[in-house]
Amino acid sequence: MAGKAAAPGTAVLLVTANVGSLFDDPEHLQKNWLREFYQVVHTHKPHFMALHCQEFGGKNYEASMSHVDKFVKELLSSDAMKEYNRARVYLDENYRSQEHFTALGSFYFLHESLKNIYQFDFKAKKYKKVTGKEIYSDTLESTPMLEKEKFPQDYFPECKWSRKGFVRTRWCVADCAFDLVNIHLFHDASNLVAWETSPSVYAGIRHKALGYVLDRIVDQRFEKVSYFVFGDFNFRLDSKSVVETLCTKATMQTVRAADTNEVVKLIFRESDNDRKVMLQLEKKLFDYFNQEVFREDNGTALLEFDKELSVFKDRLYELDISFPPSYPYSEDSSQGKQYMNTRCPAWCDRVLMSPSAKELVLRSESEEKAVAYDHIGPNVCMGDHKPVFLAFRVAPGAGKAHAHVHKCCVVQ
Repeated sequence: MAGKAAAPGTAVLLVTANVGSLFDDPEHLQKNWLREFYQVVHTHKPHFMALHCQEFGGKNYEASMSHVDKFVKELLSSDAMKEYNRARVYLDENYRSQEHFTALGSFYFLHESLKNIYQFDFKAKKYKKVTGKEIYSDTLESTPMLEKEKFPQDYFPECKWSRKGFVRTRWCVADCAFDLVNIHLFHDASNLVAWETSPSVYAGIRHKALGYVLDRIVDQRFEKVSYFVFGDFNFRLDSKSVVETLCTKATMQTVRAADTNEVVKLIFRESDNDRKVMLQLEKKLFDYFNQEVFREDNGTALLEFDKELSVFKDRLYELDISFPPSYPYSEDSSQGKQYMNTRCPAWCDRVLMSPSAKELVLRSESEEKAVAYDHIGPNVCMGDHKPVFLAFRVAPGAGKAHAHVHKCCVVQ
């Protein structure tokens, strides 16, 4: 039963998961993934839970539709979730519409003990009481209970069929109103290009897109509330700094294509020690000889190169990271801890929050020591991304002072 007497307040669990891999190998990966996810639900016993998925349906959506339906059905009807008697599911399944398709899936589950929970209708500008279980898919553009946008193609012109964008919903739980934003930002298209400048050109593109989202959710159309933005930000370590640090005593060899003279490979060798190869860098290869550096002490030594959030330090807050980089893990179901040699491991998957949301979470920390920020399935293959979660409690009466502002009592 959620909400033991010893822990007052409303338990909230926010989870972000890039699930693209799950639909490439559903037989092995989905079972593992769901088991680990349910374990986190069981441990934290949330009253209100949000699961934000990116790349829902995988790379080949049309072929994966049956797997998508099965995954959704399992989440809504499994024994592990039986105490969650209300749910809202928003799936962007309109893959034929290249201008709009984001492949985002947002799941919200409400525990049977949770009373009076409302969701905001963006068209009517009113909160509506949440009852029953409902699934919305195909064209989310016509659903008044959310806002959805795909980033303009000119943000990232080299990736013609990018699905990157965001979906926003607004909730009122225990008199606290907050926005939950499911986000997927642009990836690094080439390790070689990312290495050229500091910060990289891709970091600049992500910066622009995230700034657009933050401006959008605090614009003048609706009353301002606290917000949580969680998804696959694709934040990467500053590639130039990382390579220089990992290969301090190495000499670099440049390999060019014979026909175009374009750089296709960089090889970093130890100056002595028989010229041992330390790192090989190609467009989609980041092969460093010692993966332990990314896992040792949860990769803490590399956090100094995780700089992309610093641009937003006045607008977004994050709890201290104490888990290893969430991407790119091996998709081999027998390799739970191994990284792929495609990209430099990085903390792509995050749960971030506004300054007012931070107060909500940290008040919970001081009263209950009930805050957890971690990854899911550390020893199990969860696909190429490990899901990341934030668990906290909304203290009783935390939103009372602002109740008149967000009109939670307005029910349709």
